[in-house]
Amino acid sequence: MYICVCKGVTDTAIREAVHQGADRMRDLKTCLGVSEQCGICACHAKEVLEQALMQRSLSQYHPT
Repeated sequence: MYICVCKGVTDTAIREAVHQGADRMRDLKTCLGVSEQCGICACHAKEVLEQALMQRSLSQYHPT
């Protein structure tokens, strides 16, 4: 699903960025351009970021 329409950023791209080390909105803005233009996506991007961070921390404690 598209999170940032202005930059064409999907939830999958945000999850991948988190997988590669992003852990703040600032990181997403730097690497993906999230919320750089109109900013409407910021709250949804933050939600996806928090979910991905939770999944990342759970996978660190329970590796598959």
